Amino acid sequence: MRVFGSKLAKAMMILASVALVASCGLPRSGPNKREIMAGSVDKKGDAFIVPVTPAVSRATAAQPVFGFSAAFRKAGLIGSDVISPGDTLGITVFENVKDDPLLGNTGQRITPLQETQVDGQGFIYIPYAGRIKAAGQTPDGLRQAITRQLEDQTPNPQITVTRLAGDGATVSIAGQAGANGVYPIEPGTRTLGAMLAKSGGVTVDPAVAIVRLTRGGQTGKIWLKDLYENPALDIALRPGDQIVIEADSRSFMALGATRAQNLIPFKSASMSALEAIATVGGLSTYSADPKGVFILRDETEAIARAVLGRNDLVGDQRIVYVLNLTEPTGLFEARDFQIRDGDTLYVTEAPFVQWQKTLGAITGTTGAAANLASTTNSGT
Repeated sequence: MRVFGSKLAKAMMILASVALVASCGLPRSGPNKREIMAGSVDKKGDAFIVPVTPAVSRATAAQPVFGFSAAFRKAGLIGSDVISPGDTLGITVFENVKDDPLLGNTGQRITPLQETQVDGQGFIYIPYAGRIKAAGQTPDGLRQAITRQLEDQTPNPQITVTRLAGDGATVSIAGQAGANGVYPIEPGTRTLGAMLAKSGGVTVDPAVAIVRLTRGGQTGKIWLKDLYENPALDIALRPGDQIVIEADSRSFMALGATRAQNLIPFKSASMSALEAIATVGGLSTYSADPKGVFILRDETEAIARAVLGRNDLVGDQRIVYVLNLTEPTGLFEARDFQIRDGDTLYVTEAPFVQWQKTLGAITGTTGAAANLASTTNSGT
């Protein structure tokens, strides 16, 4: 009878262990596929569940498009010799008199004026000629203007004007550039691409580098890669342009049965779901369910209407896109579906993983119960 009672006690303890495991939640990385599907709008949830198809990939392929406005693109190259406020000029006056020159000493026919800087309003001052507008003129145009002012006071004056190196026509470069600073617009650096090369390029990965240019209160930006691949996007610079190099700040979240669970920055201007999976090291070999790859997104009203084929939607919509990598075209769909900023990539655990955890918990509990029973029996 004692043996029968001992076996009965063991059986009761095993049944209690099974009941305990069944009633308690086992550790896991997040909701399973069935639970996510249960949260669909069709089942009174708050998210639309949408399997990824070629049509869905096309409708959701919107990516940030950068570029410069027509005002930026249509601005022509400034002349390399156009004078700007802040420029420094070299001016020399040749007079055709020896005894009493207007500007020089007696017997001195050539009078080099001191280096003259164009003031903030674009003017320079010449003795006996007064203030003359220099900004916007070429050196030859300014030479003629000075000649007209002096020819009534000294016979047939000959003037030379040269534009010296100065800070008149400059742009500023900041951010993740090779060398931040203020750079003059010179014959070889009159376009954005040439000026970036002069500053040493960029210090971030060129694939995610963004060039932002501000001019007169207007701002435009472009991918550095696009700038170098398309010469038509290489706009002409203007004095006062502010150029900032910045790294792409977009990212997505990877959770669940992936090899890395983290906030992942974009590695290029565009990223597919397949690239996103590869970026996090792929799916977890021992726990991932390749039928349960989800992309969670707050979709815009326009795209949600296109994806769902509905015109009654108002405002942003929660959509869970589903990828099944075991289907014949599953990898192609993952390759074509584009990840966007703020997306969450979530991979569910395979069903057998939970079974393994349950069996492991039961086995462990049963083993503990058996040990307890054995200890009890040996003590009696």
